[in-house]
Amino acid sequence: MASTPTHQKTAAAQSDPRPPCLERRLLEAFDELWDGFVDPAEAVCDVDGLPWTRLGGSLAGGALGMPYLDEAQLAQIRDQCRALAVSNEFAINGHENRISYIVGSGHTYRAVARRDPNAEPLAFQVQAILDEFVRLNHWHKRQQEIVRRTDRDGECFLRLFSLADGTTRVRFVEPAQVSSPTGSSDSFGIRTELRDVETVLGYWIDARWVDASEVQHRKANVDANVKRGLPLFFPVRKNLRRAEKLLRNMSVVAEIQSAIAVIRKHRAATGAGLEQFVAGQADATIYHAATGRTSHFQRYAPGTILDAMAGTDYEFPAAGIDAGRYVTVLQAELRAIASRLVMPEFMLTSDASNANYASTMVAEGPAVKMFERLQYEMLEDDIALLWQAVRHAVASGRAPAAAIDEVEIRGIPPRLAVRDRLKDAQADQILVKNGAMSVQTMAMRHGLNPEQEQRWIGQAAAS
Repeated sequence: MASTPTHQKTAAAQSDPRPPCLERRLLEAFDELWDGFVDPAEAVCDVDGLPWTRLGGSLAGGALGMPYLDEAQLAQIRDQCRALAVSNEFAINGHENRISYIVGSGHTYRAVARRDPNAEPLAFQVQAILDEFVRLNHWHKRQQEIVRRTDRDGECFLRLFSLADGTTRVRFVEPAQVSSPTGSSDSFGIRTELRDVETVLGYWIDARWVDASEVQHRKANVDANVKRGLPLFFPVRKNLRRAEKLLRNMSVVAEIQSAIAVIRKHRAATGAGLEQFVAGQADATIYHAATGRTSHFQRYAPGTILDAMAGTDYEFPAAGIDAGRYVTVLQAELRAIASRLVMPEFMLTSDASNANYASTMVAEGPAVKMFERLQYEMLEDDIALLWQAVRHAVASGRAPAAAIDEVEIRGIPPRLAVRDRLKDAQADQILVKNGAMSVQTMAMRHGLNPEQEQRWIGQAAAS
């Protein structure tokens, strides 16, 4: 290839009036302007705005199949699901319904003697400690918040404060507060045994070390050897966004169409003639000083008959609204979300037209089985927390040490399935008669306080 002589290059440079630096600055300005309209990262995102999986990484995320590799990714996932929990109406309904069915009117906790009938006085002492714990910590409200936090964040941290008077207070710890400090070899703010991830030694809360005995960590939707939980709505967060956008777009389109009463088409009319025609038909005229425009209004009373000139057509946009097409798509999205929750669709949409509550909440129904499983999982965690309060009371001298060995704590959740109270009472009566159930347990199963009922019965007999 022939090269350009040096004198020709110099001449070309001298003939070009644009300095190289000016051209470069101009191109940079155009690139910046273009980036303002088109996000360069949009090419590596799907239709929901979520980034693609980076090559070289695990397709499922972490080594244990989790969608996060570090605390920053976990915080991003948590922030997404927290935003849904406060702004998406379907997510809010799902959270509230799970609280209603898992917690309901509140769980009941009773202290009973294990084997020795002579241990009943110890059971009464432990029961007094349990009642005090429930009262001081507003436990029914705290139970509701536990379910909300666990579903929203995928985990819930409860910190116990043992006071000098022998009582125990429970306070929440934000998941973002549990984080490994700089230079620590621990991950996700949790230190465990070297070869046993399930044995937790302690937590880093606000960069301060807290022993595991002072914290209860309830995590959900992950395996036992995963340190942190995963939010409930993470797998269907895209469905929730699409459902919300679809409902918004349906409403906006219907609003616009219904706001325009009549479209009048003039096939052969000039601009001036059309302006004169509109002004002549107007019932009211308003001049806008700010814009310099004039708006004409015409009133159509009920039963109005329109007489059109030749070449004029009338269209009514509201007649073309067909919301049913979009409702079907919306229902499909909501069914996908309800499937993740193992709940009937009406529990997510509050639309009971396609469901029968009595046939849905039966003893063998999937929703009942799932809620019962979650109730007893919560009872197990609650009882573990109550035992810590009892141990602290024993260490403070409020109860004898024998109470820990001679007494057990039982929890009874509210009933879920649709029931026939007469049949339930008859079945319980048979169990009590045959010595398989105590009168106290039967009373609690029906939402009664055994001790209070016995006092009232005694008062009625004495009077």
